[in-house]
Parts: sequence; structure tokens; C-alpha cells
Amino acid sequence: MNSTDVAIVGTGPNGLAAGVVLARAGLRVELHEAAGTIGGGLRTTSLFDTDVVHDICSAVHPMAAASPFFRAFDLAARGVELLHPEISYAHPLDGGRAALAYRSLADTCAHLGPDGPRWRRLMAPLLEHSEAVVDLILSGQRSLPRDPAAALLLAGRVAVHGTRLGAAYFQGEEAAALLTGVAAHAVGKLPSFAGGAVAMLLGHLAHGTGWPLPRGGSGRIAEAMARDITAHGGVFHTGHPVTDLAELRGARAVLLDTSPKGFLALAGDRLPRSYARGLARFRYGPGAAKVDFLVSEPIPWSDPAVGRAGTVHLGGTHAEMVRQETKNARRVRTREPFVLLVDPAVADPGRALPGKRPVWAYAHVPNGDPTDPHELVRARIERYAPGFGDTVLAHRSVPAAAYETYNPNYVGGDIGSGAMTLYQSLARPVPRIDPYRTPLPGVFLCSSATPPGPSVHGMSGYLAAVSALRHRFGICDVPDLGPDAVPLASAHTR
Repeated sequence: MNSTDVAIVGTGPNGLAAGVVLARAGLRVELHEAAGTIGGGLRTTSLFDTDVVHDICSAVHPMAAASPFFRAFDLAARGVELLHPEISYAHPLDGGRAALAYRSLADTCAHLGPDGPRWRRLMAPLLEHSEAVVDLILSGQRSLPRDPAAALLLAGRVAVHGTRLGAAYFQGEEAAALLTGVAAHAVGKLPSFAGGAVAMLLGHLAHGTGWPLPRGGSGRIAEAMARDITAHGGVFHTGHPVTDLAELRGARAVLLDTSPKGFLALAGDRLPRSYARGLARFRYGPGAAKVDFLVSEPIPWSDPAVGRAGTVHLGGTHAEMVRQETKNARRVRTREPFVLLVDPAVADPGRALPGKRPVWAYAHVPNGDPTDPHELVRARIERYAPGFGDTVLAHRSVPAAAYETYNPNYVGGDIGSGAMTLYQSLARPVPRIDPYRTPLPGVFLCSSATPPGPSVHGMSGYLAAVSALRHRFGICDVPDLGPDAVPLASAHTR
């Protein structure tokens, strides 16, 4: 390739975040994407009808409303509207019951009966320290917390709800299921410290900055980031797979938004053996098996209140979810997997047309599972919404094994780019003081396989870009990311 300052491989949210930072620092940035469109997990497209769009991967974005990167980037000022449903998420149970996490903490507690005060004691202190809690979890995890009170609040709650002690915290099934459904976003064995941390993070955000959906679909976030990159001189190369680091030899720095498996393939025998062995030992988590539906009407939930929720967890009771998720982590397939469902038109009515409505759902399955998930997912929905199958006009299934074909970062269908164990939460992808720098001079890893891990928060890309600025270009000042900012004039000598 021609001489440039920075080459970025992969245009998922972290590759884009890195591109934003580095282009704003005045560096010449080129981004390479194997697919025909940018975005990675932030893609929205038509599947069955040209006027109805579906989110291919991520759909709901609590981190886009809360993460330090997106707070600084200011999506709203860039025309990305985050829409909040009245109920952040719901958890239906048998017998027509449902637990509901309203955006309002007070409303949530009022509907949880005797467990309402317990839910308030769990969530209210986290809300009071919300920004510090988010910043702690989404940090590079290599420095002391700026708010020790937030760290203590989080640690105490994870010690309970990340272990078997959490099973005794609530009296009723509703509140227990409501919290465990959030812990299941860690996609792994339950209970676990990672699951407890995810439950505390996403659980309290449901009553704070929320679980919003971007108007028009997730692709709007990627579009806003790409516009900023090109406005600062960045160049995109789509439909351009990079298969060897030698193709990027003209770049002063290379940032890889890839899995450890992908990095090994790109690097070949260039890596030191010890580092290569560490990457090869990196563990991938259970897979996601996706089903997109086009339906004729809103989902006929047994409890109509579920139809006001942006996100729905279909997992049954606390005990059922613990059993399902633990089996998945052990590569044992279940007939009733945990299913996460989104009806986008609940928050964004413009996503639906008369008689046509998108529904997004995925099931947690063992890594690499080749099973078509359609029947499993439809049966899970039917359990809590009898008659749902009669509303289906069309569907598209993607088994976990096929997800890696769509995006090589999703090894075996692992959309988190690595199992969220306690060890791998702290040592992603291998134990290093700076996990973004690799042993290859000028090569940095910026994917979800680095801290803080999965979700659309942009922080892995941001932190990798900061490391590249300091260690490759000698730039210690991070550029302003706001929409009216200009690149640093002294970023480099052309």
C-alpha cells in the first residue's frame, strides 16, 4: 500500500472509534473492510422488504448512551437519535406473568411487590454513581478507580450476584429472573463474576441513561463515525480483505479490529512464540444463533405490558437460566435456550409499515453449533406469546457456525470476541501491561478481544488509539472528540 500514517483493519465499532481518534489527531488514516459495507456489528439492511430494515447484529445500545467515548463523541449532535422505550426490558414468565424493568426505577420497584425495596437498594446507589461505575467497567482496567465509592459499591454487589449467594437475595421469581436475564448478557456460565458485573452495569443503566435504539437502526451509529473520519481526511477501502500484515507495510502504525485468531492468521510466523501461544490459548465463548423475522402485527404477548418493552429476555426462571447458560458454556445444546428479542418498532414506529414489522432475536447456543435456530427461537417466543407463528411472514436464520463467515471476529458465533471469564476479563487477549500493544513494532490490537471487552462502546478502539498515539507517534494529547472540534494542528509532520 502507499505510505500512510495508520492502517486500520476492520470497521466494527472499535475500528471506527480508533479511526475517529487518530484522524482527529491529524494522522493520515486508511480503514480496510473485507465486507462491502462498513460497520461490523453496526449494520442495518433490508432483508425481506425494501422499506423495512433489520439490524444484522446489535440492535439495542445502552453503551452508546453511556460510554466515555460516545459521551465525548456526542451522537445526538451528529444527528443520531437514541429512542427510549417506556420499559427498558421485560422478562415474561409462565402463567401470563412478566417482570418489567421500567426506565423509571420507582415504577419498576412498584411492580415488584415485596422485592421492590430490595431492587431499589441494589440499583439506587449505582445510579447515584452511574458515570463512575460505567467508567470503571469500561476502562482499560490498568489504573486505580477515580471514584473508590463506586468501586466498592460494584465489588460488593458482584460478590453477591456473581456467586450463588445471589439466588437468595430476592423473595419472588420475578425480580430474580429480571436480574438473571441481564447477567445472561455475559453469555457464559452462571453465576459468574463477569455475569454479576454485567448485571450491575446494564441493570442500573436500564433506569438511567437507558437501553435505547437508534432511530433508523444501528447502522446510523456507524454512519456518524464514518462521516467524522472522512471529514478529517480518513479513507475507507470496502470489499478489501487484508490477508497478511505485509500488505500494510507502508503504514507507520497498524490497528487490528480482529479476533486473536484473525491476528494469528495475519501475522503468520512473525509473532514471538510465547505471545502466539497465548493468542492460540485464548478461549471463545458460547455462540449466538440469529433469527430475523418479518411479522404482520405486534407480538401477541400473554402479558400485553411486555409489548411496551424495547428488549425482551426469554429464559424462564433464575434456575432455568443458570442451567441453560452453564450447559452452553460446557458445549451442551439445550432445547430451551436463552433468547434475547427486540421489537424495534416499539421505540421506533417508523421501522414498521402496515402489516410489516421487523423482529430481531438470537439464542445462546454452544460455540460452533451448526443447528438452524429458527424452530428453537420460534418455540421460545410462542411459549410466552401464543400465536406468534401465525404472524410470521418471512424469516432468516443464521446458525452460530455461520456467524463467523459473516464476520471472522465472531469465532464459532461468539459475538463477544472471547469468553467473559474473570481471567479473560482482566487479561484480554494475553496478560500485558498495555494489552493493545503487540510484540510487533507499530502493530496494535483494538478489538473486543482487548479490555474492556464486548458491546458497542468504542472503548477498546479508543484506548488502542491512545496507546498508538503515545507509543508510535509521540503524541500525548488526545484530540477533542466533540462535533465542533478540529484536529490537532501539531499532530505530525507531513
